[in-house]
Amino acid sequence: MVLPNIKAVGEVSFCCEKTSDGAWCQNAPEIQCSEEINPATGEEFRAVPTSCEATGYCKLGCCYDSQEGTCMENTPESVCNKEGGIYSRESASCDPNLVPQCSLGCCIIGDQAAFVTQVRCKRISALYGLETIFKTDALNELQCLASVTSNEKGACVFEKDFEKTCQLLTQKECEKLGQDSQGTNVEFHQGYLCSAEELGTNCGQTQKTTCVENKDEVYFLDSCGNIANIYDSSKIKDKPYWTKIMSKEESCGADSGNANSKSCGNCDYYLGSTCKNYDRKIDNKPDFGDKICRDLGCNDADFLAEYERQPLHGEAWCASNSNGIDTPGTEYFRFVCYNNDITIEPCDAYRQSLCVQSESNGGFKTAACVKNRWEDCIVQDNEKDCNNTDKRGCVWIANGDIKDNKPQYVCAPLIAPGFEFWNPEGTSQDTCSLASTECIAKFEKGLLEGTWECKENCQCCVDDGIHKGCKGGDWLNMKENFCQSLGDCGIKVNYIGEKGYAKIEEVLKCNGETCWGEYFSKVIKNIKAATRSTTGR
Repeated sequence: MVLPNIKAVGEVSFCCEKTSDGAWCQNAPEIQCSEEINPATGEEFRAVPTSCEATGYCKLGCCYDSQEGTCMENTPESVCNKEGGIYSRESASCDPNLVPQCSLGCCIIGDQAAFVTQVRCKRISALYGLETIFKTDALNELQCLASVTSNEKGACVFEKDFEKTCQLLTQKECEKLGQDSQGTNVEFHQGYLCSAEELGTNCGQTQKTTCVENKDEVYFLDSCGNIANIYDSSKIKDKPYWTKIMSKEESCGADSGNANSKSCGNCDYYLGSTCKNYDRKIDNKPDFGDKICRDLGCNDADFLAEYERQPLHGEAWCASNSNGIDTPGTEYFRFVCYNNDITIEPCDAYRQSLCVQSESNGGFKTAACVKNRWEDCIVQDNEKDCNNTDKRGCVWIANGDIKDNKPQYVCAPLIAPGFEFWNPEGTSQDTCSLASTECIAKFEKGLLEGTWECKENCQCCVDDGIHKGCKGGDWLNMKENFCQSLGDCGIKVNYIGEKGYAKIEEVLKCNGETCWGEYFSKVIKNIKAATRSTTGR
């Protein structure tokens, strides 16, 4: 803190190294000079009857802080020493030619810049946990700041062929245009459009629109062919809208994809639209220009019937060729709508993976093929482990047996897997045999001729009018359910509705001969029905 000189009329002025009220290097009466001990020298603070400019200890110089990397101009030596700095008498203005530690450069800190010393740059970078980027090619602070804003766009105004014109460029591109002598009197106006009236260029408003490479939106064009703001038919003659660059968030329909909108070109690929040429067969006619936010959704009759709308761009859902149960040949598929087209991705064969579908609060659907974790279901012997969905996909079901008057349960796959049941070297026989059971019911001849009365293991048979007293309806159903849950086992029909036979040659007979052609034509027909081809919008 530097106070005005303190003088008393008629008294000799001294240069007080420090005054009694704490000021440094002040011209004042001797009585106002501090008599304290200077901790830096171990002696009293100095005071001599002369002006401070004539002393050595109060001569102004440059004080360099080696910890912070800062240089303080016009600082007395005493003050510099007190602050722990390095004092230099060579230049009170900290001229970097005389005090090299004070040489300045451009310190890049993220998207910001500062014109400071190299030590200061390291200090700031360390505070923000960033890599030190120090450049010495900037001659002044303006050039330094321009180096981090050079990618900002704006109106590059220049004279060409005796006319004031404009291009929408980055600051860096505009500076290069001036260096290449492609124009004279080059000026950059950050954030402005070339159609801004105050720039006085030959670029004006139009009703033309365009698509821009690597961008989703529809943009206005000015009369010089420069991109303007996002197309908004309500702004066609709005001067402020044609003056400064507006962000996507400031433009029409910022929270929507604006698919097929006649008035707004704020398309969004992730919300299902992008800039395309207007097609009168599928698009609404835009109010101005010939570009529109094309809807990237798809057409699918089954999806429409089930969800009462068409699938959106990026949406995925599940489908299966199943007839409601996991019969032999049943597989799962993932359908994806992308850029107006639907692709069909089959999950692993034999139901080794399944399609699982979910949706967001807005009803947007996602789907994925996930592993069918059925392998260790049969070895689980308690309900808790069986139903542990974090480890397996199983279900705890009754198997029809009774023990100690209690129904018995087993752990079975929730989704029955498939396998090559026709392959004698496969595992199908071993897997299906796990559900094989034998129960012998005993009968006595009934009172009525031709009838029999069940006397033992009556849960194993069914009362058919001849065999009386049988109670095996539920038992048989539970046994069959367990058998079929293990995989392609038991009495089943396949996914096209054909029942199985003991021998593959008996799959289908035509006049006593196996009709493979007819059989496989049915297979192919049903596969096509399950994985139907779709057309985009």
